[in-house]
Amino acid sequence: MTINEFGGRVASVWDGLRPVTKKMLVGALQAAGTSNTKAPQFSYDAHADWEVSRLLTALDEQSRVSEIRRDSAKLTEIKLFADACARVLESQSASAEVFIQLAERAIKDNDYHHLDQLGDHLVRRFSTSEIAEVVRQTDLPQIRAIAYETLALMPVQALLPILDDPLYSGIAAAALEQKAYEFDSEEARDILDQLEDAGEATGQ
Repeated sequence: MTINEFGGRVASVWDGLRPVTKKMLVGALQAAGTSNTKAPQFSYDAHADWEVSRLLTALDEQSRVSEIRRDSAKLTEIKLFADACARVLESQSASAEVFIQLAERAIKDNDYHHLDQLGDHLVRRFSTSEIAEVVRQTDLPQIRAIAYETLALMPVQALLPILDDPLYSGIAAAALEQKAYEFDSEEARDILDQLEDAGEATGQ
């Protein structure tokens, strides 16, 4: 089955991909069809992140089209390709937007075990500010809870930079409260006391 058979939107996004990204995705798709458990090696950058995310969006949208859903063979091919894109993103991306995209897919499929696995990626690969950005950008309580818990499990020193950032200060303070009272961190309580004292001193 060719890309053009997946629909105009998917074909248009595919045509706009760089050759290196196309090669990476073909390799990921081929690896998914074998018993080889070793992950294929490829170069990855921020532009690839955006390209693969965009293609995944197009594939997921196409899989919901009624005409496609009536064609089981085509629907299976589209889902296999979408899953290959998702695996690439899960193994490489450190973007808040992509994390939310992948987490929303897991929630839609009621796959909460997979959602927990995605949360593990936050711990291993994402910066503190990107995790805070997940909280800022999503309205889904399940995703916000995972991001907040990840922040609360981080060392207090890792939260201080975003505590000073007006964009994330409220998120950082909430994570410190969770760390202080759910995880019994004396250090987090000390920081919260300092924030309260500073607020009283400035009349806030």
